[in-house]
Amino acid sequence: MSEYLFDKLGLSKRDAKELVELFFEEIRRALENGEQVKLSGFGNFDLRDKNQRPGRNPKTGEDIPITARRVVTFRPGQKLKSRVENASPKDE
Repeated sequence: MSEYLFDKLGLSKRDAKELVELFFEEIRRALENGEQVKLSGFGNFDLRDKNQRPGRNPKTGEDIPITARRVVTFRPGQKLKSRVENASPKDE
């Protein structure tokens, strides 16, 4: 992303990298404070609490509890879904 900003906006590589890092740091900070992050035209980052549930150790088959935890979820916005759906795959 910082390379893109460097190329398209003419920012220095250092400034472009710092801008990208600050953007993601703000998302992290908001989520750590329990806030929803809405990026217009892109999607929403939310926090979801998951209850404890039964699980299984894949190596031994032993039943083990999976502890309750908070997870980050992302719901893409309609514009993002539409653009991805209509994009033609690039050859790799």
